[in-house]
Amino acid sequence: MIKDVAELSGFSAATLRYYEEIGLLPPSARTPAGYRQYDDETLQRLAFIGRAKQLGCSLDEIADLTVAWDGGRCGPVQDRLRAVVADKLEQARQQISELTTLTAELRRAAATLEMHRPDGPCNEMCGCTTANAADGASRHLSVTTKPSTDVEIACTLAPHSMDARVDEWRSLLDHATRRDAIVGGTRVTFADEVPLDDLMRLTAAEQDCCHFFDFSITVDRRGIGLEVRAPAEALPIVLSLFGPVG
Repeated sequence: MIKDVAELSGFSAATLRYYEEIGLLPPSARTPAGYRQYDDETLQRLAFIGRAKQLGCSLDEIADLTVAWDGGRCGPVQDRLRAVVADKLEQARQQISELTTLTAELRRAAATLEMHRPDGPCNEMCGCTTANAADGASRHLSVTTKPSTDVEIACTLAPHSMDARVDEWRSLLDHATRRDAIVGGTRVTFADEVPLDDLMRLTAAEQDCCHFFDFSITVDRRGIGLEVRAPAEALPIVLSLFGPVG
């Protein structure tokens, strides 16, 4: 009965009917009284559809995935789902990068709006018409991550993951145009073509596993920069990965 399947699957009866109409579910058998009947295979298919929806798949993507599901073998299903998941992961990373940038811009805007309140119309210093009240011709973006206090100088990544992370950093640092010592760390300046979303993603990932790092990403007249600081005992790690330290 459709009511029982709705309770077991978590989908409403209306949704089950709709999925049957668009072909996500095969036509159900009917009782002599005209009621829909579903078997265990349908419940498994609904569990698969529910998992795909949980991963952010659209109905069109789910329809494509069910083609593999109908083959009755897990391998092809995993292959297609793996490709979809990889694409969704990249989309999520891009959204995180965009939201990180937006958050920094909003924080800066909030601070700017508190700096100057003109007695009259808006002007170039109030923050209503310019991105930078201090200098309307200069755009400055800063994204900073701070380490927790009293943290252990250690990385939580597994050895094989650590090697992959280092390779990612090295690939990104190929875009560096100069490296300068700063107090407590180093500043890496990048060429304009450096993928800023990858830089933000790696910075966030590094902060997650190495809590002792202090990162700042800046975009200003100097160009795109990454400032990395760490406690004195961790400076050799900064040097080995990012360059000269002071």
